[in-house]
Amino acid sequence: MKQIDINIPLISAKYRELDATQRDLVDKARAMTRHSYAPYSKFHVGAAILLDNGEIITGSNQENVAYPSGICAERTAAFYAHSRYPEAKFKAIAIAARDTSGHEVATPISPCGACRQVLLEYEQLAGTDAQVLLAGAEDIYIIPSIHSLMPLAFVDFD
Repeated sequence: MKQIDINIPLISAKYRELDATQRDLVDKARAMTRHSYAPYSKFHVGAAILLDNGEIITGSNQENVAYPSGICAERTAAFYAHSRYPEAKFKAIAIAARDTSGHEVATPISPCGACRQVLLEYEQLAGTDAQVLLAGAEDIYIIPSIHSLMPLAFVDFD
């Protein structure tokens, strides 16, 4: 037997250290937390996806009393982006959240497993890495790809 360590490349940055495109994505993701429908969890998530055609598609989590009928912000944005612009490729995604008290989360959150798998398929479809920006109140984590979030991901083996 041998131990294999898997590391995830991650940069922790301050908002002011982001470039203009990254700041715009984070701003849009943060704004989308105000559009979520989260009466049960009171946890509001927003996402913004940059496409290679320059469009930015946003989404927010939408809950339903008939759990698990709701959908996460990341999948809301991803499904809308691909249905609206099926030829466009995902370049980056920013994700932000507000906690149950309505404050921006102190530490960045990452997508759930279902969202990671969905986003990974769109990254694979694009044939190029899609940068991930996870926004917290103080720090923003910059991850080079969605695949970095799922190093042992289930992928379509042709």
